[in-house]
Amino acid sequence: MNTLTLPAPAKLNLWLHIIGRRPDGYHELETVFQFLDHADELTFALREDGVIRLHTDIEAVPHDSNLIVRAARKLQAQSGTTLGADIWLTKVLPMGGGIGGGSSDAATTLLALAHLWQLGWDEDRLAALGLSLGADVPVFVRGHAAFAQGVGEQLTPVDPDEPWYVVLVPQVSVSTAEIFSHPQLTRDSLPLKMRPVPEGNSRNDCQRVVEQRYPEVRNALNSLGKFTEARLTGTGSCVFGAFPSKAEADKVLALLSATQTGFVAKGSNISMLHRKLQSLVKKSSA
Repeated sequence: MNTLTLPAPAKLNLWLHIIGRRPDGYHELETVFQFLDHADELTFALREDGVIRLHTDIEAVPHDSNLIVRAARKLQAQSGTTLGADIWLTKVLPMGGGIGGGSSDAATTLLALAHLWQLGWDEDRLAALGLSLGADVPVFVRGHAAFAQGVGEQLTPVDPDEPWYVVLVPQVSVSTAEIFSHPQLTRDSLPLKMRPVPEGNSRNDCQRVVEQRYPEVRNALNSLGKFTEARLTGTGSCVFGAFPSKAEADKVLALLSATQTGFVAKGSNISMLHRKLQSLVKKSSA
């Protein structure tokens, strides 16, 4: 196999509690990640000369700073391979939306190139490398909905309901660093003591600060909140609400489309990426 095309799916933080701040400045979190069947798409072509080249320009992101390129080069360096890759990105997920676009792209890159370069790396090794690129990368590498602790890297698989979601995309990019450094951010939520994680923990400790700083996000929450409980994912800017059917979600999005941009997607406890990889493995072994 010399080429490979794979999705890089979105995620939601179904809720997000901040339980403390570490001496290194990072925050201790508790959250639940779930995937969406809504994704960027990446195509990889094998190169024999060791060059890593992303052929898709992303506005305001230099080539060598892109997480896709950084992930590819880090895997290349740590594996010692002499192979390279040409990479093309079809960008669907908004940047700065809190749905994991950059982290998901990086995880797909790690899994795709490990496959294409025939490295024989397992998920544990790829997830550990992914953590050095970003706290959300490991959950995308592992591909299962998870209760996350630490900075988001300590993952316990969970299986929440898989509803249809309306996701609104305010036309603003929220700075994660700005939100996590804000003096009014809640940093003292109590850790959960129950396992499995109880349902109903829909609070996002970042939401109050994001609403204060970004009126576009507050407006989206208010608009969607007329139909269902509306929540912020991550540090935003995207907000989401659950519906029991695609028809109901489509209806609500249509009603909001005059003032809001968004999409409808199915929640999934196994990511699109891993479903695609599993089908490739089945085909190759058939």
